[in-house]
Amino acid sequence: MPLLNVENLSVSVENKQVLKNLNLQLNEGEVHVLMGPNGAGKSTLGNALMGNPVYTQTSGKIVFDGVDVSQESTDKRAKAGMFLSFQNPLEVPGISLETFIRSAIQQKTGERVKLFQFQKELQANMNLLNMNESYAKRDLNVGFSGGERKKSEILQLLMLKPKFAILDETDSGLDVDAVRTVSKGIAEYQKNQNGALLIITHSTKILESIKVDYTHILVNGTIIKTGDGSLIDEINEKGFDQFLK
Repeated sequence: MPLLNVENLSVSVENKQVLKNLNLQLNEGEVHVLMGPNGAGKSTLGNALMGNPVYTQTSGKIVFDGVDVSQESTDKRAKAGMFLSFQNPLEVPGISLETFIRSAIQQKTGERVKLFQFQKELQANMNLLNMNESYAKRDLNVGFSGGERKKSEILQLLMLKPKFAILDETDSGLDVDAVRTVSKGIAEYQKNQNGALLIITHSTKILESIKVDYTHILVNGTIIKTGDGSLIDEINEKGFDQFLK
């Protein structure tokens, strides 16, 4: 049984159809890459999978870990083991990064977090991501640079340990060193959790240290081609024009 099975999914935003009868399957531990031109519906898919209420599912179903979650709220999908890293992480004044992560873990597990073990793991993961430990005490993303916000998202991924993570343009706006660091965090997540990944990206730098199992091309709300990692090289060489004819 696939970990994620998306069947004939159609999604609209403000009464405009964006996704049309989209089908997608992911198994545990697989890395899938979703690419396509601007406006193809890539971010819409990520938000629809997580149950963002702005995106209306008009038909089809989303089955995660054997359960139809099509009508479930975002928090219930998160508790089930789904995770979305935002393209533009928001500032959340009044709650520190550390407190936010600890609260999210408690919400997910329903158990009290053991503080010593939590802080030890948090520190180790921040070191992995070359994050200054002072960021743990700062309000979530407030005053963070673009790179630190993206590292904050990957830190949450490492701490929450979801079964399935959607990474939406995690590499956008990052310099070469930051991309390398974020890639290291993603690889660490997959190694330790054997988690499934859907990486939505325009750039392929973030994929250089990650083994890609499947690449999907999304055009006008529909996946029109699926291949292995070599399809990424084809896109780098020829672009998306070949798929727009």
